[in-house]
Amino acid sequence: MHHLAADVTDEDALRAAVDEAASTGGSLDVLVNNAGVGAVGTVEENDLDEWRRVLEVNVLGIVSGTRAALPYLRRSRAAAVINTCSAAATVGLPRRALYSASKGAVLALTRAMAADHLADGVRVCCVNAGTADTPWVQRLLAQSERPAQERAALEARQPSGRLVSADEVFGAIAYLASPSAGATTGTALTVDSGLTGLRLPAAPR
Repeated sequence: MHHLAADVTDEDALRAAVDEAASTGGSLDVLVNNAGVGAVGTVEENDLDEWRRVLEVNVLGIVSGTRAALPYLRRSRAAAVINTCSAAATVGLPRRALYSASKGAVLALTRAMAADHLADGVRVCCVNAGTADTPWVQRLLAQSERPAQERAALEARQPSGRLVSADEVFGAIAYLASPSAGATTGTALTVDSGLTGLRLPAAPR
């Protein structure tokens, strides 16, 4: 397997990496825009530099990656762009103003890109993941004064009572990128343990 590294906030470096990937593989069929950073806070608590940093990675990183890949994707017979979004794009969560704003932009951008590039034969979808058991979440919990209680609260927020696994998010991305999803574009596939769509009765006390 061939690995390349590039900063998604550096459009020239990202374009060079995409060019090399396409040259090495002989073609480019799928782009997964997965780079992202988180933020915790209200609109007051994250300063404007933090707003710019998160939006540059989470939104403009998708723009730069897609711009670099489109010339190759247009040549593919099974081209797909999959953006990693979040349930935070559609559910109001406390102290996630900046992160939610960035993912709301990703959701809207995904649908607009799908409309723009349908005629190019390029499908564009996104995966709206719930709280996933990732290193980033684990770092946040480690910084808490009560990590075990904080984790239990996150799990309790999910109707299923557990966090989403990274493998489950990967499975959704792999499906959307595959020819099996050839009729699917402009779609947000939600993988969130029921957070968005379910409202279960409260457990009896």
